[in-house]
Amino acid sequence: MTIAAAVKAEYGIAEVLKKLGIDKMNSGACTGTQWFDTKGEVIDSHSSSDGELIASLHQATTADYDTIVKTSQSAFKQWQMIPAPKRGEVVRQIGNVLREYKEPLGKLVSYEMGKIYQEGLGEVQEMIDICDFAVGLSRQLHGFTMHSERPKHRMYEQYHPMGIVGVISAFNFPVAVWAWNAMLAMVCGDTVIWKPSSKTMLCAIAVHKIIAQVLKENNVPEGVLCLVAAGSKYVGDNMLADKRIPMISATGSTRVGKRVGAIVGERLGKSILELGGNNAIIITENADLNIAFQAVLFGAVGTAGQRCTSTRRLFIHKSIYDTFKTKLVQAYGNIRIGHPLDANTLVGPLIDKGAVNDYLSAIEKAKSQGAKIIYGGDVCKGEGYESGCYVLPTIVEAKNEYHIVQEETFAPILYIMPYDTIDEAIQMQNDVPQGLSSSIFTRNLLESEKFLSHAGSDCGIANVNIGTSGAEIGGAFGGEKETGGGRESGSDVWKYYMRRQTNTINYSTELPLAQGIKFDL
Repeated sequence: MTIAAAVKAEYGIAEVLKKLGIDKMNSGACTGTQWFDTKGEVIDSHSSSDGELIASLHQATTADYDTIVKTSQSAFKQWQMIPAPKRGEVVRQIGNVLREYKEPLGKLVSYEMGKIYQEGLGEVQEMIDICDFAVGLSRQLHGFTMHSERPKHRMYEQYHPMGIVGVISAFNFPVAVWAWNAMLAMVCGDTVIWKPSSKTMLCAIAVHKIIAQVLKENNVPEGVLCLVAAGSKYVGDNMLADKRIPMISATGSTRVGKRVGAIVGERLGKSILELGGNNAIIITENADLNIAFQAVLFGAVGTAGQRCTSTRRLFIHKSIYDTFKTKLVQAYGNIRIGHPLDANTLVGPLIDKGAVNDYLSAIEKAKSQGAKIIYGGDVCKGEGYESGCYVLPTIVEAKNEYHIVQEETFAPILYIMPYDTIDEAIQMQNDVPQGLSSSIFTRNLLESEKFLSHAGSDCGIANVNIGTSGAEIGGAFGGEKETGGGRESGSDVWKYYMRRQTNTINYSTELPLAQGIKFDL
């Protein structure tokens, strides 16, 4: 037995896979409770933590996809007519079964994706939380009543189920992002087709295995929640261009999002795009440096820098710059890098060697543009790092205008810069193409209010005295500019998943026209 295989046995991976219904070879398509005999090319899922094969699957084919869409269309006709609170009851039960499987699913998320176990558990908790949110929402899908300008007329708005929602999720949150979309879509009366990242397909299969019994016990129409696990060879632009799917929700890079938006927009479909972030924290001379320090550490190195909300830029007031920098470098030297299922680990591996190459390329670009590496900048070597996917969290002194700083590198690279005035800091914060998450640490009311004002952060998320990572499901999640403008999860995001309708009722025996127009024969 290899060291990696021994580690795999130590963490009970075989027992987890058995409990989740993951076989050595798996199907890549289902319509809720019915799994297809898929014949697409085989994808092997290896853990980036130790390089070990977890399991394999036959991808769904184009023919499988077409069958799934037709089944989902048929299911929508039935599902939309079920009262929303009853749809919410199904979601409540899904939340409960996720509670039962939180530990094994969280462990699979950790092992297949590479985030530490505590973050894997946290991701499943997000699924549970959005189920709770959606259950309450199922009794609050309300419109508005407006006063008509015409006598004896009533005018109001209402929201109707829209149809199939296509969910394209990224590897870094292999299960939570699906739940953000799917649970809201379900209570809104929509059906869902999920295309997961090809890097974390086993997590998606596990989720569908978990929820199948709930769907069966409640006689949910086959096709309400569907899975199509396949690469772009089988399911790609054809799904984006499919007029049978009125909305696509896509999470991923800005580059991918632009393609999704263009293809969906060409057919005048709807899209929710949650794309790249280049998130910054501003630390003023009035900050509580203890909590600021903790926020920077988690934001920059948590999930090995593979969150869309990871902290990538840090602006520190010049009066505390050297002190804070020294403390940060010391802390980076104590970060425990290792197997994500080891309870002592704080930083696990990157998703694959391609991500490692992106990390190394970014560091070389930073150097060539004049930046200074003050900690890290290399791949971890030695026992426990045989997969080749572990890297040192890195601190770089740079300038905001450097081309590499303007880009998002999905790795634990933190660019730090001093600033003089709060206006200068906000300008640097905003002066990138992306606009997802932002934070300021200050105990000065004027600084915090300016940061949250029209003249402040231009991001979809702006925080005071908390970091850029760790958004709650109760708020709308998403950002502006090249982050895509879409919103997922809480607040009134449910409106994205429904079609809006304005209704006017005339209960008189006359026909007055709007704007006082006279049209008498």
